[in-house]
Amino acid sequence: MPATGQKILIIRFSSIGDIVLTTPVIRGLLQQLDAEVHFLTKRSFAGIVEVNPYVHKVWTIERKVGEVLPQLQAEGFDAVIDLHKNLRSGQVRLGLSAKTYSFDKLNWEKWLLVNLKLNRMPARHIVDRYLAAARPLGIKNDGQGLDYFIPPEQKVDVVKALNINEPYLGLVIGAAHVTKRLPSSKLIELCQALTMPIVLLGGPNDRDNGAMIARSAGSHVYNACGGFSLHQSASLVQQANVIVTHDTGLMHIAAAFRKPIISVWGNTVPDFGMYPYLPAKGPAHQIVEVKDLSCRPCSKIGYAKCPKGHFRCMQQIDILSIVTAIKGYFA
Repeated sequence: MPATGQKILIIRFSSIGDIVLTTPVIRGLLQQLDAEVHFLTKRSFAGIVEVNPYVHKVWTIERKVGEVLPQLQAEGFDAVIDLHKNLRSGQVRLGLSAKTYSFDKLNWEKWLLVNLKLNRMPARHIVDRYLAAARPLGIKNDGQGLDYFIPPEQKVDVVKALNINEPYLGLVIGAAHVTKRLPSSKLIELCQALTMPIVLLGGPNDRDNGAMIARSAGSHVYNACGGFSLHQSASLVQQANVIVTHDTGLMHIAAAFRKPIISVWGNTVPDFGMYPYLPAKGPAHQIVEVKDLSCRPCSKIGYAKCPKGHFRCMQQIDILSIVTAIKGYFA
């Protein structure tokens, strides 16, 4: 049995969803090992981790690990769990005199799926691969899913902020890459087919598109894109009846709140192991995708436009099936 009271550093530099997906490891280290958990990430993502009560200290970099490496060396870590596994995280591992553990990124399997359409991906969520990296320390999956913590001052009063006092749908219109997003015309079609309040969710880059969709779709649609912080957007997710989302960070935040999720997939596929991670006794999760497209997946991340020019993976999404699924949560 590993000794308790160890000081352990977790490395995950980015991004929102990937950091949320590390939370079962964070929780397990504290609750199962009584470890002092430190977390290294990019400064722009520190706010996600700083409010996590299972984290003792958050370390950040702007660009280079040299910004904090001397301070990390002075901490005397017992172990490093590298959940990013790139050149920069490797520099941290090499610079610290601690036992290191990392997860299997399955880059070869992803390459085969993207380039040759040969699916050799194991049926394992990335969270389970993260947990496997911590298993030698004695960590087991507690089955409690993901965590997300909202500072009390960041919780949104939906009645005051949006004048909504009835159950609503949270519709995540953003994603880091265009090929992960439904076209605006499809989002407008979805909103026009529904009558319950709909809150559009996304970042500052989605503000203008959200405003256009809200204007086109009707007065029951509220544009919250870019008007709220990440924690405030998470609060809007937490209070929604159901979340419809692309493959993006708010999808994983919705999973942390055990929300019913309808996820819509374009150029990426759930086989990569990044679908919503919900407890076994959690709410329903539905995947909407266009199967059997010979060009899909075209990337493990995404593009600014469809490489083939037709964008069938999103243009052929059956909006009626999404509408039917949504209505089931408001019956």
